[in-house]
Amino acid sequence: MAADSAEQFCVAEERSGHCAVVDGNFLYVWGGYVSIEENEVYLPNDELWIYEMDSGLWTMHLMEGELPTSMSGSCGASINGKLYIFGGFDDKGYSNRLYYVNLRTKNGTYRWKKITNFKGQPPTPRDKLSCWVYKDRLIYFGGYGCRKHNELSDCFDVHDAFWEGQIFWGWHNDVHVFDTNTQTWSQPAIRGGDPPQPRAAHTCAVLGNKGYIFGGRVLQTRMNDLHCLNLDTWTWSGRINISGEKPKDRSWHTLTPIGDDRLFLFGGLSSDNVPLSDGWIHSITTNGWKQLTHLPKSRPRLWHTACLGKEGEVMVFGGSKDDLHFMDTGHCSDLLIFQTQPYSLLRLCLDCIGKNAALLKNQIPCLPSKLLQQVLKKITFWAAVSHRQEKKAETERQCHLNTT
Repeated sequence: MAADSAEQFCVAEERSGHCAVVDGNFLYVWGGYVSIEENEVYLPNDELWIYEMDSGLWTMHLMEGELPTSMSGSCGASINGKLYIFGGFDDKGYSNRLYYVNLRTKNGTYRWKKITNFKGQPPTPRDKLSCWVYKDRLIYFGGYGCRKHNELSDCFDVHDAFWEGQIFWGWHNDVHVFDTNTQTWSQPAIRGGDPPQPRAAHTCAVLGNKGYIFGGRVLQTRMNDLHCLNLDTWTWSGRINISGEKPKDRSWHTLTPIGDDRLFLFGGLSSDNVPLSDGWIHSITTNGWKQLTHLPKSRPRLWHTACLGKEGEVMVFGGSKDDLHFMDTGHCSDLLIFQTQPYSLLRLCLDCIGKNAALLKNQIPCLPSKLLQQVLKKITFWAAVSHRQEKKAETERQCHLNTT
């Protein structure tokens, strides 16, 4: 493979605790960390990796402006073509800063802006929180972080304390709203229901006007409870009673809305510290979980990201295949794509042509120009897939030779 082709087929660097969002035909990845010789190394804060779904190609763009610090555990979400980053953990501790960048730039320049002229009171510093996006608002829940003595409240479970400075660390279950139109922070009055216990490394997803939460770290254990918050009335459901089989306890997993009434759960770290590779679909209509049986058992992920593509596929990027508490070396850079519904006939035809481009090389130039452009991107996509598979197989062969 020529050097320029190898560069064309590059991928975003391995990482965990990063942010990822989809806007249009692109997946955007920022931040996170890797482990180098038992040290946590935060990835550059001025790099934005972009994956084009049609061609399967990654590109890296340098960013400008008021850069966030390099962090892990930040909460990323997109509204109207803007990526918002809140919270996280860096070398100086926990953050409660909010930044955004316009992803629909016309000149190819991605410029961060720190939001400082906001009204209201932001959440206290924290990481491993989650976010619902609803009606141009970012609605944050939970997370692990620090508070001063005069900030202690019922929404905070203390884990540890530094008495000299009266600083407390622990888990949250408070709800904070940032209105992106008015640049205003607020804390809604919860009007009913029992909230979930304070937690971190849980996951959130929105279906309609309901914000769902599953699992996470609660004190010294992990949970498999499902809750929802009505984002119009601010009423909690309490723990939702599930009929039938359900996923085991976990943290550092993902929950992705697929369709109007289903949630896709993937991976995480179990209560007995086992990295998980299972996938489940929860139906709101039947109020039940169904485990997917065809997923590979050899590709567990935790502290990864999962985003919904344009044809119902869930794109899982990065994360770790190890228990991060005890063996923090297995960070990943591959993109796992889970098909949750049948692809369109056009998609299937394009894939077929792309995979068999060598056999159809005389017929492809005769296609109409618009269709030809789509076919050429699919040819690139499958060439990239083939290159990465060959590269992975070669790496595995080398590792095998080195161990023997």
